[in-house]
Amino acid sequence: MHAAKSKLLLARLLLVLAFTAPQVLGANVVKWIEVDGVINPASSRFILRALEEADEAGAEALLIEMDTPGGLMESMRDIVKGILTSNVPVIVYVAPSGSRAGSAGVFITLAAHVAAMAPGTNIGAAHPVTMGMGQQEDTTGTMMEKVVNDAVAYIRSIAQNRDRNADWAESAVRESASITETEALQKNVIDLIAPSSDSLLAMLDGREVDLPMGKRPLELSGVQLEEIPMTWRDRVLDIISDPNVAYILMMLGIYGLFFELYNPGAIVPGVIGGICLILAFFAFQTLPVNVAGILLILLAIVLFLLEIKVTSYGILSIGGAISLILGSVMLIESPIPGLKVSWSVILPVAIGTVAFFALAIGLSVRAQRRQPTTGFEGLVGEIGEVIEELKPHGRVKIHGEIWKARALAGTIPAASSVRVIRVKQMLLTVEPFSDEAPEEEGTTAT
Repeated sequence: MHAAKSKLLLARLLLVLAFTAPQVLGANVVKWIEVDGVINPASSRFILRALEEADEAGAEALLIEMDTPGGLMESMRDIVKGILTSNVPVIVYVAPSGSRAGSAGVFITLAAHVAAMAPGTNIGAAHPVTMGMGQQEDTTGTMMEKVVNDAVAYIRSIAQNRDRNADWAESAVRESASITETEALQKNVIDLIAPSSDSLLAMLDGREVDLPMGKRPLELSGVQLEEIPMTWRDRVLDIISDPNVAYILMMLGIYGLFFELYNPGAIVPGVIGGICLILAFFAFQTLPVNVAGILLILLAIVLFLLEIKVTSYGILSIGGAISLILGSVMLIESPIPGLKVSWSVILPVAIGTVAFFALAIGLSVRAQRRQPTTGFEGLVGEIGEVIEELKPHGRVKIHGEIWKARALAGTIPAASSVRVIRVKQMLLTVEPFSDEAPEEEGTTAT
């Protein structure tokens, strides 16, 4: 009887240990991620996954080291919702020195349980910008006013929830206010300034934070930082979400499909072009794309292709180059540098495209001007031998073949060398030919 009770107690103890061991082990760990760049669906997915992983591991906190110029509002809202409902304390640290938390980064910083900045950093300029595919111009400013008011209400609610300066948060949205880390600490925008992540954790040891489950002190003495790396899927999404990469993928996709259509059966250009185009459109879902920019780029390619078929004396090529550059500039509409196609990418692509089609046009023109080498037209300019006196009609031998011929003028005796100057209805018109005499340019066949 006692043995059975002992076994039951041991089983219960092992069960409790099995459930509590991850939390006990994770309590000495602070998970850490680095967000460097534009806030987009890739970074949103990465941060939310890190929150989930930190919660499952029972980590003491999640440290987000951030340097961002801003990004997409929808992605920012997903991150903020994840932080506000997180069971793991979230520490947003704007670092290293020289970094910033701009635009969407302001919302994320204010939403954190602990907001910190490194020396030499800044925060602010959160004024929203309406952007996206197919937007029409808002001449009254009503839509922009709605967007701003919505952003103001959202950032004030976040700041008040974390007991931070809601008035400054509003000015960051309405007036694009931006301040240094020292001013941010004085204005109660952030909680502290720390030169490094280790010193930050030491300063936060014992600090109470508000979680959905209630207040909880941070036990950060002797904790270890464990980095959560981006998965390959997140990395791929992050790479192709770069406007420059998406732009290059789109151009490669367009070129590949056009080459496949002009050379059916080549297969390779079509396959590569299709893959690149699908990746580009996938990336465009995460970017503020302007439809007019895409249409101008497609128009440019069509104009370049027409130049090969139509004699326009370069007008179509000039129009194509202008359309390509304008479309590339208009493709991504955003005041944020990280959400624009760089001129260092646009110019090489435009110049390379113009150069390629100029070469193709030149080769096409040369091919059209080249004298035919097959058929009746290929006989024009060939040298033969008279085997039956031409007076003016007779026969000549050219390339081992015997043809009916007539002399252009006068009589040409047998065994003389002649040159074909015209072909009409299987009858060759020839003239005497001498190796010493300079060759005259033959006329075209009729």
